[in-house]
Amino acid sequence: MSELQGRIALVTGASRGIGEATARALAAAGARVIVTDLADTGALAAELGGLGRRRDVTSEAGWVETVAFARAEAGGLDILVNNAGLFLMKPVSETTLDEWRRLFSVNVEGVFLGCKHAAPLLAERAPAWTGGASIINLSSVAGLVGSARGSCYHASKGAVRLLTKSLAMEFAPMKVRVNSVHPGLIDTPMGGEVLSGISSARGLGDNEVRAMAARFHPLGRVGETGEIADAIVFLASDKAAFMTGSELVVDGGFTAQ
Repeated sequence: MSELQGRIALVTGASRGIGEATARALAAAGARVIVTDLADTGALAAELGGLGRRRDVTSEAGWVETVAFARAEAGGLDILVNNAGLFLMKPVSETTLDEWRRLFSVNVEGVFLGCKHAAPLLAERAPAWTGGASIINLSSVAGLVGSARGSCYHASKGAVRLLTKSLAMEFAPMKVRVNSVHPGLIDTPMGGEVLSGISSARGLGDNEVRAMAARFHPLGRVGETGEIADAIVFLASDKAAFMTGSELVVDGGFTAQ
């Protein structure tokens, strides 16, 4: 594939799971990819062209430095994928204020800071592409529906959904499109945390909880990281040139029920 040939992309939370799969898919589609994470992305960065940074998405100074790095080392930015996130499954009565603040700091403030600081750089190169520049924010089916033990996580992902829609309107004059992706349960380390939380809440064994998770989705299975990465590549490309403020749901039918 070469639909992203000549474009420069930045992916946060790229050391594993959906972030890593997305970085690889963007590179396979022709983009030059900058990868960031709190964890080490050195090996992945070297594989994809050497553009990697260890960054905390909650740090505004870190975002300023990351955008400056994109300009100096890559020549600009065309695509931003705000993927970094945390998961929390707890009854609200057992959730501490510090846990709430940490969750929102990463899941919501990290997205806010990325959009705020990357938008001017994205706008500079946006006229070069039919579909302009593209921001893709990772929300979740948890940003569309609720659950009894995940209110804080759901609230954070719901915030990403509406932040995305508002920024789509704000950034449209700059030819910067902003869309959100809403995965169902995906086979990732974070997906494992979801299964562990369900297992603890319901007293189920590993095989039982995995079978139950598959039944949650009408297609009868959990998703793969590549399926989310492909959706992100689509939103980043000119094939999605008339999409902004959209929520792309990739959930095996979970929210259709």
